[in-house]
Amino acid sequence: MSSESDAAGRHPDETSSVLTYRTAVQDANVAGNVHGGWIMKLCDDVAVIAATRLARRRVVTATVDSLRFLSSVQVGDVLTLRATVNASWHTSMEVGVQVQAEDVSNGRVIHVCTAYLTLVALGEDGRPTAVPQLAPITGEEKRRCEAANTRRAIRLAAADELRRDRGQ
Repeated sequence: MSSESDAAGRHPDETSSVLTYRTAVQDANVAGNVHGGWIMKLCDDVAVIAATRLARRRVVTATVDSLRFLSSVQVGDVLTLRATVNASWHTSMEVGVQVQAEDVSNGRVIHVCTAYLTLVALGEDGRPTAVPQLAPITGEEKRRCEAANTRRAIRLAAADELRRDRGQ
């Protein structure tokens, strides 16, 4: 994308990332289901790709918000993780990740979880650096951006409260 369009902002579709993964025995926990930590790792992997597509540089995960498992995943299920940047700020951005599992024996697809991750872009010196602004266009994109801004305000307020409690 040209620097002119960067100045105008990037469309969320430009950040879209999809990861498909067939689960196997090595992904299982002691209960025989796919380990939630493994799914969390995959969420981070796909979120990093989406954030990198916006930032066009190295990114690191700063926070993971609201990852709630709604369904278990069985060994052999095919996971599909879809990630898109919901909003960007000065050096950070929020990526939404939706996870589905498909039972390939019958084609049944279930919603496993949705996660919201905040990632920070890093410059060559390893310090946070500016990211392009996101330009939501559709009503759904604008709704996701507003929701991301609300989650960010809650995170920042909680961080301020924690600093006050610690006397910082």
